[in-house]
Order: sequence, then structure tokens, then C-alpha cells
Amino acid sequence: MKKLQSRAIICLFFAAILILGTGFYIFKFVKDGKQWISFPSNKHIYQNGKLSTGTIKDRSGRVIVSNTKNGETKYIDNVGIRNSLVHTIGDSQGNVVTGANRIFRDRLVGYNLITGTFASSGEGRTLTLTVDGEVSAAARAALGNRTGTVGVYNYKTGEIICMVSSPNYDPANPPKLKDKDSSGTFINRLTSSKVVPGSIMKLVTSMAAIEKLPNINSYSYTCTGSHQYGRYKNDKITDLAAHGRQNFAGALANSCNCAFGDISNKLGKSTLEEYVKKSGLMNSYDVDGIKTKPSSFEFDSNQLNLAWTGIGQSKDLVNPLAMMVFVGSIANGGQTKTPYLLSDVSSLKGNPLSYSPNPKEVNIMSSDTANKLKALMKNNVNRTYKNSSFPNLDVYGKSGTAEHKKGATPHSWFTGFISDPDHPYAFIVLVENGGYGNTAATKVANQVLQKAVKLNK
Repeated sequence: MKKLQSRAIICLFFAAILILGTGFYIFKFVKDGKQWISFPSNKHIYQNGKLSTGTIKDRSGRVIVSNTKNGETKYIDNVGIRNSLVHTIGDSQGNVVTGANRIFRDRLVGYNLITGTFASSGEGRTLTLTVDGEVSAAARAALGNRTGTVGVYNYKTGEIICMVSSPNYDPANPPKLKDKDSSGTFINRLTSSKVVPGSIMKLVTSMAAIEKLPNINSYSYTCTGSHQYGRYKNDKITDLAAHGRQNFAGALANSCNCAFGDISNKLGKSTLEEYVKKSGLMNSYDVDGIKTKPSSFEFDSNQLNLAWTGIGQSKDLVNPLAMMVFVGSIANGGQTKTPYLLSDVSSLKGNPLSYSPNPKEVNIMSSDTANKLKALMKNNVNRTYKNSSFPNLDVYGKSGTAEHKKGATPHSWFTGFISDPDHPYAFIVLVENGGYGNTAATKVANQVLQKAVKLNK
């Protein structure tokens, strides 16, 4: 009897292992099946290590890349469009890990849980992206040979209209880089970088000041060109010139470091940290499977360091896409949609399939705060950048000049949005080593926005 009991226990033990193992396999199959099926060694969908099915189009219907059965990856003939979209699409060697031809490979091959590869029709898929090839080419041309990034998205819907990173190259003929190469050629700077922001960070500090400093509307500060915080010579915040008497709006329009250092210390370490987190800059956004790099900051109780943090220097490092989303929320009354890239999925014959984008709603600030920031950003354009810099566009913005290395030319930033119901676009421009923000980056922004508005009627 005891032997029978022992055998029964052993059988039950192995049965439990079998059930658990089967359950675990089913769970992994459901969860990771699309990764298994699209693994490069699968010869049904790869030839010579390259995807052999699927097509990617831009929002205007241009075929940007098609994967052929013999393993050849064919790109659009237009060199400007082809090169400008290399970080969005990816290249023939798979160097851009966030490229659509890699991130969306399960959708390109038509994988589903029941039929596996190629679904029931035996064919791949056509993906339509939200980006515009001509707008992207305009952004590439505006950046020229300079390193940087340009992003434009619809703050009402979340559609990414432009996502360009530089340096870029021909995706059909990728460069061979040395092991120690530091150019970031294969990196999508909009999603995967974080850079010293300079004075665009003052928008976040301004949000905190509006909500936490009751007397901010009557704020007054006299800028002498520097503000000493310690006994040592270099323990100070400096400006390029003495701005004189500044109110809150004037301090932002003139990008007065001394005034914003003072405002940062009035807010204090914990409040500034609270509002940086509230801004969403430290989030990692999920753009259809592309995880953005979170921004990073160091909040110090030391007054000098805290002043530099609120100004956008010190150890501040900001992800461009996250800043673009923050500015989009200002444009849209305090809330916006998370950016997305994939617009539509259809069969290769053009028959629509069951796919619809599902951007999340992001609530960052109250509508009252957003409206006050919006007014400040329009004041910036009126007083500093001038409306004539953006013909026929109702632009709201903030520039940034970011010191990043001793003796190096600063990075040039410009971020903002268009207040236009037909073209609700928020944007971010970074020109690394480009100089002052209100020169290099603003010119790039105007060229790209003019093209975006013209083409997307």
C-alpha cells in the first residue's frame, strides 16, 4: 500500500511538472511568438540575413522600402527622402536598432498567433507610417552637414510627422564605422539621446513658478550680468549681458540666467524636482515599441547647483522627444497624446487589416497653467525671435543655448508649436555645436514647419 502511495505521489509530481511546463510554454508562445518567428535564422522570411517580405510607406503613400523574396532591400529612388528617413526606417544591414524595418518585422511578415508567418494569405504586409518623406527631406536639408535632430508631431493626435537625425547616410549603402566611433551615426537622436538642454529647460521651471510662487506675476529682478552664490570667484551664474530690471515674462523672453537662477532657488530643490517629474521629461515613452531614453537631472540643495539645474545646465540631460511632448501639452491645454509612428497595416494588395493606432493621453498641467505658458512663449516670439522669422505661421517658442564642453561651440535648441487648428504641430530642433539657439535652430524650425504646413493641407 505504501509503495502504491509513493508511486502515486511521484506520478502526481511529474504530472504537475508537465502541466506547469506546458503552461509556461503556452505563455511564452503567446508572449514571445512574434519574436521567435521573426528571428533572422528563419529562412521562410529571411534571405541572406535580410527580411524577404513586407513594404513600408510614408503618410503620402510613397513606398520608402520594400523587402523582396531574394533578400534584396529596395529603397525609394529619391536620395533626400531615403537618407532623411534612415533612422526611421533602418538600413540594409540592421544597424539602426530602432528602425521600422526591424521594430515592426512581425507585422511586416504578417505574423499572427493562429496561422504563424504570412497569416492565411501567404503574403507579407504593407505598413504606412505617420512620417512625411518630403518634410523629412526638408529637415535633412535644413540641418545640412551638422549633427542634430528635428522632430514634429501632431499634438492633437500623436502622429509623428518628422523624425530626422543627423549625421545620416544612404540606407542602401551603410558606412563601416570603427569600433571606437563616437559620431552616433546609427542612433536616432530624437528618441535615443539625451543632451544638455540649455534655456528650453526654463519652460519647465516656469511651469513650477506659475503653480508654486503666488507672487510670480509681480516678480522683479535686477540683472547685473552675474549673480554670486559663494565666496569663490566662479561660484556665480552669468549672462552674456546685464538685462537690467526684469519681470517674469521679460526674464523668459531675454532668457535671463540670473533671474531664473533666483526663481529656481525660490522654488527649492524638492519643488523643482517635483515639476521636472511632472513634466514627463524623465519618462521613457513607448513609440510603437521604440522606448525613448529618459532625461536625467541632478537636484542639489546647493544654491549654485540648483540655479544651474533650473536654467538647463549643470548635469541636466534632456531627451528631445520628451521635451517635444511637454511643449505639445502646453499647446493643447495641458494634455496631449503620446507620439506614434505606425498609422496603418494592410495586405500587399492594399486590403486594409484590423489595426488602429492607440496613443495614450498624457496630462501634464492644468489648462490655466498651459494658457499662461502659451502667452509667455508668444511673448518670446514677439520680443526676441520676431514673427517675421516665421512668415504666415503662428509660432510659439523658446530657444536654448547649451554649454556642454569647455571651449566648444554651444548646442542650439528651439522648441515650440504652431497654434493652427489645421496644423497642430509641436516641434523640437537641436543643432549640436550650432551656436546660439535663436539663430541656428530657429532657422531650421522655420524651414521644416513651412514645408509641413504646405504639404499637409
